[in-house]
Amino acid sequence: MRTKVEVFTDGACRGNPGPGGWAALLRTGEAERMLDGAEPNTTNNRMELMAAIEGLAALKRPCAVTLTTDSEYVRQGITSWIDGWKRRGWKRKGGHPVKNQELWQRLDEQNTRHSVDWRWVRGHSGHLENERVDTAARDAIDRMQQGLGEQ
Repeated sequence: MRTKVEVFTDGACRGNPGPGGWAALLRTGEAERMLDGAEPNTTNNRMELMAAIEGLAALKRPCAVTLTTDSEYVRQGITSWIDGWKRRGWKRKGGHPVKNQELWQRLDEQNTRHSVDWRWVRGHSGHLENERVDTAARDAIDRMQQGLGEQ
């Protein structure tokens, strides 16, 4: 039987592109673990993807995951669009390449490894865990920028 895990994710960007951060909160029962990271020049969509990728990748064995994101781009992409992209050789309708293909491939790998129930929540609506990961993603940007300023 697979361990049940809740994962809450968010990405943030100051400018688009600009400095960005991501965060994922993992919860199993009462135990919680917050993960985060940042990049100096990225996009909001890339950070949303990184949050989901890193949250799922942190799980040591295949799990039954409920993943909650405020990104329709991520939820729709992984549940609706990705099969068509793969059939078309990672092209969108109209033949244009899929943006962030390497991240979608990494997310697809994690999605296949786990049994994931993808859920969407409106951002900045008071959802406790979404607010926590939003803050953590923005804090990751701050820490990265402070670190760059010290060099």
